[in-house]
Amino acid sequence: MVKASVQSDIKDPGLAKEGVLKVEWAAREMPVLRILRERFAKDKPLKGLRVSGCLHVTTETANLAITLREAGAEVALCASNPLSTQDDVAAALVREWGIATFAIKGEDVNTYYKHVRQALEQRPNITLDDGADLVTALHTDQQALRENVIGGTEETTTGVIRLKSMAREGKLRYPIVAVNDAETKHLFDNRYGTGQSTLDGIIRATNVLLAAKNVVVAGYGWCGRGVASRARGMGSQVIVTEINPIRALEAVMDGFRVMPMDDAARIGDIFITVTGNSRVVDKRHLETMKDGAILANSGHFNVEINIEALEAMTETKRTMRSMVEEYRLMDGRRLYLLGEGRLINLAAAEGHPSSVMDMSFANQALAVTYLATEARSLKPDVYPVPADMDMEIGRLKLQSMGIALDTLSQDQQRYLSSWQQGT
Repeated sequence: MVKASVQSDIKDPGLAKEGVLKVEWAAREMPVLRILRERFAKDKPLKGLRVSGCLHVTTETANLAITLREAGAEVALCASNPLSTQDDVAAALVREWGIATFAIKGEDVNTYYKHVRQALEQRPNITLDDGADLVTALHTDQQALRENVIGGTEETTTGVIRLKSMAREGKLRYPIVAVNDAETKHLFDNRYGTGQSTLDGIIRATNVLLAAKNVVVAGYGWCGRGVASRARGMGSQVIVTEINPIRALEAVMDGFRVMPMDDAARIGDIFITVTGNSRVVDKRHLETMKDGAILANSGHFNVEINIEALEAMTETKRTMRSMVEEYRLMDGRRLYLLGEGRLINLAAAEGHPSSVMDMSFANQALAVTYLATEARSLKPDVYPVPADMDMEIGRLKLQSMGIALDTLSQDQQRYLSSWQQGT
């Protein structure tokens, strides 16, 4: 147990013992990160560097932070969502591993941004983001703390969208690696992780039976694909709403009903937003929903459901269960909002399973070491994860599962690289 002098703002240091057990349990399902940790402990590729992360403070993030510390970095963490922190894990990070942590589950907005500032006060060289709040702070009210930053990473779709917008406008001041766009991240974390954990959060919050329910999934990106697939697996009648004709066509080909939200609003029992956009469920949709409809969001920010409009339409409100608010509207209908419209998989459940976060956070760990050596040669922009890094993570994951791959013979390699051979 480390000294309690580590900088922190957490709920209760006394929760550390329980948090340690949970972190160790998660580590069982994170073999790729374990391999990297053992490698980093010998090589110390981050020695002398300071890393600040704005991430969901969960058991999986704890394993990433410990890996970066083993690589030689001085690490500070804050939460990337007011409801996603696991307080026992935050306590364990401080008391057991000496990692500065600023995160309390249920913190208000002012405390959230105070914690962002505290994570930046160690004057990081590299930032880790899940939603781009650290980067945004360093480009607005905390610019004085940016002088030592050489690069950063971004974990989620919403953050990548924000950062690419900054880059297009010429506002981004240091290079960012879009971890979210790695194949070993979005193909697995977004699809299998979000798919399972979103339904897990809805079920934990409500205990509703999903079978036979009309489940409306807004957005058919990788997250939407995962949610729709798993809802169908639970027996739901799944409806997809989309703005992209190619994705909408794919949803149809995958066997889902596709229609505008204006139509889906009238028949849906459960609405799940995963678009990364605002007001996907808007006032006009709320006005036509059936009595008892359930509203959940699994996009990064709580803007996908128009909560202000919902509040304005409401006569009375009460808490039915933890993470379930009943809004009784002026016309007598009742709508149920889960987890304050925030990420339901983290607000009411534990987020993605450790097995998929293993690959996501292996990408984070390798991206940080990549930036440690290459960032100074990169212009301020958003960069993909290097393909060889992505492939290495895939190979390590398969290796940990005891699965072997075929390899190309020299003849096959020559054939694939030539143009002369035909019919």
